[in-house]
Amino acid sequence: MTAAATMTWHEDLATLVGDTDVHLTGAGGHAPAPADVTPAGAGWYGEEEEVRAEEGWAQQAKGFAESTAEMLRELGRGLWDVAAQSLAGAEDSELGRRLRKRAAATGERLSFMNEYLPEERDPVRCWLIVAAVSFVTLLVLGAGNGNETPVELPKKLTICPPSADRIQLPDGRHLAYEEQGVSANRARFSLIAPHSFLSSRLTGIPGISASLLEEFGVRLVTYDLPGFGESDPHIGRNLNSSALDMLYLANALNIPEKFWVVGYSGGGMHAWSALHYIPDRIAGAAMFAPMANPYDSKMTKDERSKTWDSWSTKRKLMHILARRFPSLLPFFYRQTFLSGKQGQLESWLSLSLGKKDKTLLEGPVFNAFWERNVAEAVRQGDARPFVEEAVLQVSDWGFSLSDIQMQKKEAGGFFELIKSLFNQAEREWVGFLGPIHIWQGMDDRVVSPAVAEFVRRVVPGATVHKLLDEGHFSYFCFCDECHRQIFSTLFGIPQGPINPAPPQPGEVVSELTEETTVPDNATDEEQGKSGLP
Repeated sequence: MTAAATMTWHEDLATLVGDTDVHLTGAGGHAPAPADVTPAGAGWYGEEEEVRAEEGWAQQAKGFAESTAEMLRELGRGLWDVAAQSLAGAEDSELGRRLRKRAAATGERLSFMNEYLPEERDPVRCWLIVAAVSFVTLLVLGAGNGNETPVELPKKLTICPPSADRIQLPDGRHLAYEEQGVSANRARFSLIAPHSFLSSRLTGIPGISASLLEEFGVRLVTYDLPGFGESDPHIGRNLNSSALDMLYLANALNIPEKFWVVGYSGGGMHAWSALHYIPDRIAGAAMFAPMANPYDSKMTKDERSKTWDSWSTKRKLMHILARRFPSLLPFFYRQTFLSGKQGQLESWLSLSLGKKDKTLLEGPVFNAFWERNVAEAVRQGDARPFVEEAVLQVSDWGFSLSDIQMQKKEAGGFFELIKSLFNQAEREWVGFLGPIHIWQGMDDRVVSPAVAEFVRRVVPGATVHKLLDEGHFSYFCFCDECHRQIFSTLFGIPQGPINPAPPQPGEVVSELTEETTVPDNATDEEQGKSGLP
């Protein structure tokens, strides 16, 4: 066997690249055995297999790392020489002296890395090269990701042309509204629904069917709060003015005597104000996860803590800003729903959602409703109405929920007081004494079930319907069975409108034809009786 055939791969590589003063060690750190001591009969392939068998994975990785370090060292030397030639003569300058001092200080700080470097123990040179190579590697990897599917950019909100009916209020403002269900002269029950935050008159009861409204004889009226949708803004508004707006709307639409008020989520704040300020015009209240003031004076520390427990950190921050620093809110609003782009409800409002709510929000029906509703809410592009609404939620409402129903104070002395303590059933109440129904999902993470318990405690006449496994949206939105249960609870057995719908002209003709049509085989006498010629 020739000498070339007995060469190891180290020696073979050395003959190809020449002597570079780089000597690679074999397995175990020892130099490879000379060719003349190679066992007889061991060919080139046989020796390579023997070396591979002796070398472990760790040794191979170590050899690769050392080789890479050597290559980086040589590259660093070359770059250093080029830089030294380019800067020849600059050592004596003021800038050069400052740079040398900084380089020396940096070298001292990196001296602890010397034990990880190869033969050249100069951390300034070697680690600069390592950093440069790492930077180039990141650039290459970043360029390799260019073939990935691009992220879809958010779509712009589509704002439809104005289409709302409007009334003029006594102060000159215009209020936009929308009607559903039966007409005014046929309505057995009239409902007025103020909307919640980041919503509009298009909300109403989402997904309510026209046939259900007809079956129960319901007229549903929704309207835009001041500054929302197509309603004029009202600077300095409060919950008293909100109740008066509702009263003026009812009068303008010829709603007789009393009407029901619907309060959902943040819209519950305006429904509570109607019960307090205009109780004589309210027939009853239908509340769905209604919001209460988290700073209500009658709320205990434990109730307040439970109200905040399910909120996200960002939502807590937004409430704190609304209470203490409302001037900062427009910045956050312009980054989300006032940006002119579509977005997800839970991210824009910083909401935590339960299982049923997430399933509902992922559906195309809710998404289409949500996009149209938000586009209408932000039609005017002004952050002020949203700031006003957020501040109203956490400020002094002008009343406590305990003021809605209060025990009548009886004039008298000590004996009358003792008598009232023992005659609980004979207590008289003042305020709003009509029915108040509250539907509360027990998996609601937007308005905590603790709020419903607080309302039950301070408003004794309220009836709370606990909904197991339901969230904040799942029972109120796009649920035909739920809507039927709600109307049955409020109005009992469906009786239809007050006045039946007048028959259409086509239907009258068809009835007359059926009554006066004579068969072909009728006798002349029968035709004469029928009045036909």
